[in-house]
Amino acid sequence: MHCELLIGGHFVGGPCDQSVGKSQHYAPYNGKLVGTAAEAGWPECNAALDSAIEVFAGWRRQPAHVVQNLLESIARLVDERASELAELMSAEIGKPVTQAEAEVRRLSHTFRLAAQLPSQASPRIIDVSYDERSDGVVCTASRVPIGPVLAIVPYNWPLNLAAHKIAPALAAGNTVVVKAPTTGALSTLELGRIIHEAGCPPGVVNFLNTPAALAQKCALDERVKMVSFTGSPKVGWMLKEMLPRKRVSLELGGDATCVVAEDGDWQTAAQKLVAGAFAYAGQICISAQHILVHRSVYLEFKDRFLSLVEAIPTGDPLDRETVCGPLITDEAAENVMALIDDAEESGATILTGGHRVGRVVEPTVIENPTRSMRIGREEAFGPVVTLQPFETDDEAIAWVNASQFGIHTALWTADQNRWQRYFSELETGGLIVNDSPSLRFDAMPYGGVKNSGFGREGVWSTFLEMTEDKVQVLRL
Repeated sequence: MHCELLIGGHFVGGPCDQSVGKSQHYAPYNGKLVGTAAEAGWPECNAALDSAIEVFAGWRRQPAHVVQNLLESIARLVDERASELAELMSAEIGKPVTQAEAEVRRLSHTFRLAAQLPSQASPRIIDVSYDERSDGVVCTASRVPIGPVLAIVPYNWPLNLAAHKIAPALAAGNTVVVKAPTTGALSTLELGRIIHEAGCPPGVVNFLNTPAALAQKCALDERVKMVSFTGSPKVGWMLKEMLPRKRVSLELGGDATCVVAEDGDWQTAAQKLVAGAFAYAGQICISAQHILVHRSVYLEFKDRFLSLVEAIPTGDPLDRETVCGPLITDEAAENVMALIDDAEESGATILTGGHRVGRVVEPTVIENPTRSMRIGREEAFGPVVTLQPFETDDEAIAWVNASQFGIHTALWTADQNRWQRYFSELETGGLIVNDSPSLRFDAMPYGGVKNSGFGREGVWSTFLEMTEDKVQVLRL
């Protein structure tokens, strides 16, 4: 297959167009060519920015029902092409096909959730009656769009994380330039075709496949009013330093910890954390990376968890049984193996796994890590989880808060006082009680603290990030 750029309502860079470069995209599992994509140079990037700024004034004035109808139409087309999108994503980025299908279902949900936003964003009345000057005054505040948004999308969720930027931006009245991920460009560009075919006006959403240097040039351009970035901490914080006066939202890395208390359902926890740690080979920023189990149930949990891990189907992502497929690149696989080797050399024990065939790394469990080890201080972003006992809540909370990251923590307990304490004291963006830290609903605020970034996604939260309050004071 071949995917084109979408600029100003036109598809650019067809397979025979020699004026536009092409990138090749290979399956991470077997190295087969999946397809090619047009690759934007600066002229194409510049044209996309021009289109976004030119149509912004008209798009922001569209009635709510027009925006809602567009978002609903996109969701319907996604539903119609669900199998096609899932198979493409599975081949291109190695996401096991059943997990790819789940992403496509969430993609549809995200656009439908965003379709509700325009009707929820009516002006708010501000009570100013406390002030004697307010006689005869009506004060309201409305959320207004900020202008063109540059949406930089990661490879691991090339559809739904694109939607988490695009859908709220459209609902808010903003225009968008989407920078597709280098290793997931086909999937994201195909979403661009769906949005176009759903009736999106020309220039309102533009899709680029372009090198990082040109994406950075776009971010610095004054026509872009906000950068919404999901990706590595290194790149995200660099962008923020370069854009001190521009609105920037960062969704970066994580090393989620799961705490199984003595009164928690450790059997269910063991079952849930198999997928929570190893689905999509751990290439999810809220995958379980560390598991702390109360010493009173540690041995039972360990035996059960290891038996489940050793039974995880690995390999071909197009096989419907596969849970843990390949890592995205050779470099990614090498980095995961280096983390495992460092842990073993530093005194930790490899309980299972620790081997690699091509880009497929066996699901690996490392016992008794420390925060000084690489696995204890870096994001693995691979099929690796650590396991250790703990004795007190103070100890578990201290472990979590010692991390440089902070998106989600999971806690298994039946004690309401305990989960309220963890919620209060943990330095993370969210607490998941009695489920995996990888659990995320598309309507809820989502994001991290510390090196995990700032700002929140989730359709309403992103809507707020991409708008600002404008006040009207009317003296009758």
